[in-house]
Amino acid sequence: MNPCAAKKHMKAIVMSVFILVSGCAVGPDFEKPVVETPDQYRSENMPMESDVNLEWWKLFNDPVLYLFVTMALENNKDLQIAASRVEEARASLGFTRADQFPQINIQGGAGTGNFGGSSRSDQTSSSYYISPALNWEIDFWGKFRRATEAARAQLMASEYALRTVQISLISEVVGTYYLLLDYHLRLEISKSTLKSRENSLDIIQKRFDRGIIPELDVNQAQIQKEIAASAIPLYERSVARTENALSILLGKLPGSIKTGEGLTNQGVPPVIPVDLPSSLLERRPDVIEAMYILKAQTAAIGVAEAYRLPSITLTGLLGLASTQLSSITSEGGIWSVQGGLFGPIFDFYKNIRRVQIEEAKTKQALSFYENTVLTAFREVEDALVDISTYKEQIASVSRKEKAAKNANRLAKLRYDKGVSSYLEVLETERALFSAELELSELRQQYLNSYVGLYKALGGGWTSKKEMEMEKSGAVSKTDSPKQGKN
Repeated sequence: MNPCAAKKHMKAIVMSVFILVSGCAVGPDFEKPVVETPDQYRSENMPMESDVNLEWWKLFNDPVLYLFVTMALENNKDLQIAASRVEEARASLGFTRADQFPQINIQGGAGTGNFGGSSRSDQTSSSYYISPALNWEIDFWGKFRRATEAARAQLMASEYALRTVQISLISEVVGTYYLLLDYHLRLEISKSTLKSRENSLDIIQKRFDRGIIPELDVNQAQIQKEIAASAIPLYERSVARTENALSILLGKLPGSIKTGEGLTNQGVPPVIPVDLPSSLLERRPDVIEAMYILKAQTAAIGVAEAYRLPSITLTGLLGLASTQLSSITSEGGIWSVQGGLFGPIFDFYKNIRRVQIEEAKTKQALSFYENTVLTAFREVEDALVDISTYKEQIASVSRKEKAAKNANRLAKLRYDKGVSSYLEVLETERALFSAELELSELRQQYLNSYVGLYKALGGGWTSKKEMEMEKSGAVSKTDSPKQGKN
């Protein structure tokens, strides 16, 4: 047979085998889990919207905050690590997919001598050859296709993991920013309280020096001054540590942070998009990530099943050989086609255990998915409850603070007139200081409850187009989220 005929013969064999095995794959096919979803949220009191691509942090109307979010999306190291993992998964998919196709290599050699490999000859002979060689493990049972299916699902999981990191990063930046504003305000309250109590102590000390009041009043005033004084380094430390934490989120060295409007001037977003509970499964990237992890693990069962079955290999060679290098192209070609079969007979149940391992991992992945769904609904419910209750609590504490200010003013007047003791002043000062600090913390927690709701809803990362592509099962490189883009 001449080389051309051999080539056609080999090609026909390869195509026939490819057609034969194209539809065969062992192991279970993935089916999206069906989970129970509530008809509505228990604490739902927000408008219904469907704009899932909302850049919600802009709604707080703080340019400094928007700048910080932009910086974090561009420079945060955790986000860069997550983006790199997507690229790793994409390369792994290509690496795994290549196993489905024949491997073609080039081989050649030259030699001379009187030994032919098994016996000695009295004559010296030479040999020269060059030949492309094909080696193909035929994917008869779908082992490589299941592995590719798993790798593709892992790629999608890594993409949604990136989006989860992105949402968490944005939420953490915004939340840390409001915590910083809270500490700034509590520091200001402490400094203002210290100044007021220093003035009071000065007045009381002068009264004591004139013999008008007892020494006990001086000591009590000193105690109150030191209580305010000790709060200052506490909040200075909190400010510095929070600035350091925010700096790391922004991808820069720890240092001071210049903030925008103070906490009392921060407004809440005018609209919170709360869609039907069932849509949460399509909006939360961590839920979708968990689904693709389950899909990858389901495909891994098929890979394990294929290891229990024989593997079929096809090798082929087509090239040139001669005893003289000068005549290698004129003496005719060489070719060969070989098939091989290799399969386990008894391996001490190793391959059975391999399947059992993957089945157990799949059960774990299913439970992880279901738990992720439950956690998602819980986080939305918690955020909705937080928003409504913090609002009520702020209103109550605001009234308490107002009453404490008035009570403190009246107590000082009564003390100055000798109508009441200094204990009355002390009690109103403690109540006022506590109410002011509590109100600052509640304002921060109220703002962060909105942050928690946006995070829980999975907002700010995907579009309707992407959601439609996900429903249709489209996968492409261009579908990947772009770092720092929304």
